[in-house]
Amino acid sequence: MTTDAYTLLRLIHILSAAVLFGTGLGIAFFMWTAHRSRDVAAIAMTMRNVVIADFAFTAVAVVVQPLTGWLLIRLAGHDPFAPWLVVSYALYVVTGLCWLPVVWLQFRLRDLAMAAADAKAELPPLYFSHMRLWFLLGWPAFVSVLAIYALMVLRPEG
Repeated sequence: MTTDAYTLLRLIHILSAAVLFGTGLGIAFFMWTAHRSRDVAAIAMTMRNVVIADFAFTAVAVVVQPLTGWLLIRLAGHDPFAPWLVVSYALYVVTGLCWLPVVWLQFRLRDLAMAAADAKAELPPLYFSHMRLWFLLGWPAFVSVLAIYALMVLRPEG
């Protein structure tokens, strides 16, 4: 069996999309369940791991996605300005515009939770306002990624 460049790039693109979506969903699940537990030590540990996972997995996939996507568009001969691709680019930007402040919030949430855990204190009010903003920013990013998946699979013309 031989594998051509297009097939290999497509595999990398699909896997990095899965990592992007799966890591995002996993981070959201574990952060939210830790937050709901109100266990300061568990929240601190979860937030520390979330920051690591976001950089180890999500950040890599964020870079790989547009690179492999651009190469796939060229190799397949797609019009890079086809409407379904332009909408995908816009949704990717929306996702990024949500993700960047989320990363900053995750650092702040981690620091606030770790400080509270070290002091054996309650979480400060700032933690809760940051958590609300983190939660709100997650929704447009999540919906955008789902829409990008649909566009990549359906490739609607028109």
